[in-house]
Amino acid sequence: MSAPALPVPQAILWDWDNTLVDAWGGVQAGMNAALRAFGLPEWSLEEVRARARLSLRDAFPAIFGAEWERARELFYAEVRARHLEFLTPLDGIGNALEAAAPWPLGVVSNKQGPILRREASHLGWDIRFGALVGAGDAAADKPAAAPVLMALERLGVAPGPAVWFIGDTGVDMQAARAAGCSAVLLGDAAHDGGVAALAPDRVFTDAHVLAEYLRGLAKTPRLA
Repeated sequence: MSAPALPVPQAILWDWDNTLVDAWGGVQAGMNAALRAFGLPEWSLEEVRARARLSLRDAFPAIFGAEWERARELFYAEVRARHLEFLTPLDGIGNALEAAAPWPLGVVSNKQGPILRREASHLGWDIRFGALVGAGDAAADKPAAAPVLMALERLGVAPGPAVWFIGDTGVDMQAARAAGCSAVLLGDAAHDGGVAALAPDRVFTDAHVLAEYLRGLAKTPRLA
């Protein structure tokens, strides 16, 4: 955990994939279904983890060209059929969400909105979040500010440094900064260039450390 202090949060926003859950198997299945249809080499799970940053509407044109929308439909058909079988909460995240319960919580993901909300419902987590914003819900996707601002509007919280956006990639940090919020990294970002490259406002090495920190904040008079 890095030294700089953050404001006590007024709200906490979370990325979804690789921050709260491991759903990479479903993403890989969808990606490889699209790649096979176009005669392109399939991706290993490691390649999917390394390359899946942007939403499909931002990433697929570079991969599939003019037919990217057909590739998108193939991807989503496979994901819808299989994504729940791969869905697993990451270690310590249940504790971190419990520790964050005193604050308004939301999710901002580059996973398609209906799929995101179905996954949250499947885990019984939909009641934890006042906003679940996915790709396609706002005018633009992360790293743009639009989905972050949409989530905050639904929570009734103004953007600012007292809003923490917790994620695992540079795209999350960029989205936080674009919306004027604090960029909080969970993990070491080894899959995305490392901590120094992302330059977050704060780093928590894992969900257990984050949970302990949030429990400490919840006991301070400033929260009341």
